[in-house]
Amino acid sequence: MLRTRGKIMRFAPLGAALILASGVWSAALAQEAAPQVKGHEIGKVPPYVPSMTEMPKTEQAGQKPGSPQLTPEEFAAANKIFFERCAGCHGVLRKGATGKPLTTDITKKLGYEFLRDFINYGSPAGMPNWGTSGQLTPQQIDLMARYLLNEPATPPEFGMKDMMATWKVIVPVDQRPTKKMNDFDLDNIFSVTLRDAGEVALIDGNSKKIVTRLKTGYAVHISRMSDSGRYIYVIGRDAKVSLIDLWAPTPNVVAEVKVGAEARSVDVSKYKGYEDKYAIAGDYWPPQFVIMDGPTLKPLRIVSTRGMSEDEQEYIPESRVAAIFASQYAPEWYLNLKERGVVLAVDYSDLKNLKLREIYAERFLHDGGFDRTGRYLFSAANARNAIAITDTKTDKLVTVIKSGGATPHPGRGANIIHPKYGPVWVTGHLGDETISFIGTDPVHHPKEAFKVVQTVQGQGGGDLFVKSHPGSKHLYVDTPLNPEASIASTVAVFDIADLAQDKPQYKVLPIGEWSGISEGMRRIVQPEFNKAGDEVWFSVWNAKSQQSAIVVVDDKTLKLKAVIKDAALITPTGKFNTNNTRKDVY
Repeated sequence: MLRTRGKIMRFAPLGAALILASGVWSAALAQEAAPQVKGHEIGKVPPYVPSMTEMPKTEQAGQKPGSPQLTPEEFAAANKIFFERCAGCHGVLRKGATGKPLTTDITKKLGYEFLRDFINYGSPAGMPNWGTSGQLTPQQIDLMARYLLNEPATPPEFGMKDMMATWKVIVPVDQRPTKKMNDFDLDNIFSVTLRDAGEVALIDGNSKKIVTRLKTGYAVHISRMSDSGRYIYVIGRDAKVSLIDLWAPTPNVVAEVKVGAEARSVDVSKYKGYEDKYAIAGDYWPPQFVIMDGPTLKPLRIVSTRGMSEDEQEYIPESRVAAIFASQYAPEWYLNLKERGVVLAVDYSDLKNLKLREIYAERFLHDGGFDRTGRYLFSAANARNAIAITDTKTDKLVTVIKSGGATPHPGRGANIIHPKYGPVWVTGHLGDETISFIGTDPVHHPKEAFKVVQTVQGQGGGDLFVKSHPGSKHLYVDTPLNPEASIASTVAVFDIADLAQDKPQYKVLPIGEWSGISEGMRRIVQPEFNKAGDEVWFSVWNAKSQQSAIVVVDDKTLKLKAVIKDAALITPTGKFNTNNTRKDVY
């Protein structure tokens, strides 16, 4: 079926009335609960208070008179849920970033009932409906509402001694194969995150069969390829890095290390002369990055990312590394430092005399990706509804532009050739249906370069990923965090040629229905192409106790091609094709 807009639950933007089935969040209260955008300034955000105290994980730092009292067992259980489900958006210290701040000066004004109901119902601005989707029980939701009325505990630091205690070389380098020892097409393997199982599944893109399942960190956030294509580096939200050797008869984990308490990003050295030599991981907590030996994961350098914000020049004790990108123009990585709003260029040519360059961009930096040439880096700045553009050839900020009316969440984004505006990079948004197209070619299309040249409307809020491929004529947009199952279980597909129209229509693919699964929310997340660009894979993400699947669609016909079902596919989310990941094809 064709439609221009799906049924949309509208949640007002930051600072406006937020209406839930269970009650109303007044405008005045919302202003205190979330950053307000006014030009380049930020409004009422709780001030960052430096703390030098290291607290054991078991210490209940937040229990104060007047707050709901939790037993040690309850506090530990709530801490675990918050780490696994909430800290990524709201921060370990609950200062907020992609998600709203949840410090007690805010949560106590909101009150227990509001917190309980908001956790239960969620919003298309990116807050999952943890209760109505069955992810959390009523008892767990009650616990989390009470937990948020207490002060958070500060996790301990994690230095070299801690890392070395976790470092394991399971298969030494001299005992690994010297050539590929299997018949798999290693350029068309999918590394699939099995979120709640703490595993990745390697799936053969040709046969659609699971090659193997490997124990990794919890809720692997991304998989990154070595430049040679031999190794996969994966990092869990628990900051465990695992190195997978694809040359083994059956690919296996050959090294691992834990680099902190929470993390999201890992990448490798790709510049000529440094291929596969180093790896880097960025932490959410402690705020730092770690440079490791590429083939063994031995930690070599740890660098704190704490520092001053790019705008108000205030000290930020929780400046998380949200994403890492490997440059092709120099031996450098680019790190998005979330809370500080800084793109950090790390020159890895001399680890003893490490060179760092801070590029002031915009807050709060999250994910992003390169344009098709690999020169320009587009980074989502969540707090300002903006995209910061960095020239990785000159190490300078190009500009910061407004992307739309809500929080941009591109994943790596999508690169397409627009029928009117030439090469563009595309992002969707968490909070509304806007899909934005930004010009990327200052040479042949200077009037369109680094500007939003078009916005169109998708199905609604809750988008996480947009995706295309040089061989495809389509653009795919998911909406897995929309609280309406009819939207969360489908994807919108635009024919790129139709973008020449003012109001292009999109086709809705019923991926959840095609999966054959009738239970659960059936959230459809992260379109990912195969190497050839003629198939698109979608995760059908259900609760851990429910059946999930991967649905494969023929990109040419937009018809169902295959459904991969297996009891081993526990909460599949991210999928990373080895060829496309290695070559930054998106």
